[in-house]
Amino acid sequence: MHNTMIDATVLELLASRICHDLISPVGAVNNGVEFLEDMGADAGDEAIALISMSAQAAAARLQVFRLAYGAGGRDPNIKPWDIHKTFDNLITADGKIKQNWDARAVFADVELPEGFCKILTATLMLAAECMPKGGAIGVTHENGETRVIAGGPDAAPRAQVKEALAVELDPADLDPRLVHPFATGILGRQYGLDITIEKAGDSMVTFLIKRA
Repeated sequence: MHNTMIDATVLELLASRICHDLISPVGAVNNGVEFLEDMGADAGDEAIALISMSAQAAAARLQVFRLAYGAGGRDPNIKPWDIHKTFDNLITADGKIKQNWDARAVFADVELPEGFCKILTATLMLAAECMPKGGAIGVTHENGETRVIAGGPDAAPRAQVKEALAVELDPADLDPRLVHPFATGILGRQYGLDITIEKAGDSMVTFLIKRA
């Protein structure tokens, strides 16, 4: 098993992924502003709508990245229902993926370990990546184990995600598609949590989060 210390390769790839995911909405905001500058009052509501929608998409992605990768995710004041709302903001723009779980019901009276909401955010991101044609994400919690379930047409984990989560890949073999599960595996260990693919098949993928 590879040493879990994050080296420069992982940091570079993680930065590349974040920048890649932000280029599209930020670029759309810029295009909308340029259109307004060129057309003035003739730009109409279309340019305003483009700017508003793109700005909301960029803000949603930044918030998810902050929770998954930054210190904000381990803030004890952050609760699962906050994660549900933030992730909903992320997937609403595209509209292909829905959430079908009630965070307050699933985690009612549950004492969660430090960093859990960070790992939950990262796992929801993993689930979304399993659904190229859209679908629904559900979350359950029972006997100290949390399951994030992605279901939809052709839902399946990407190649080597299982190994990346287990931090079994050499950083030199990573690419922007695998750096997120790799970083999630490292962060999980930091907080004493294991994240694994429990089941995959029949257009459904189940991720399991439990104490290490």
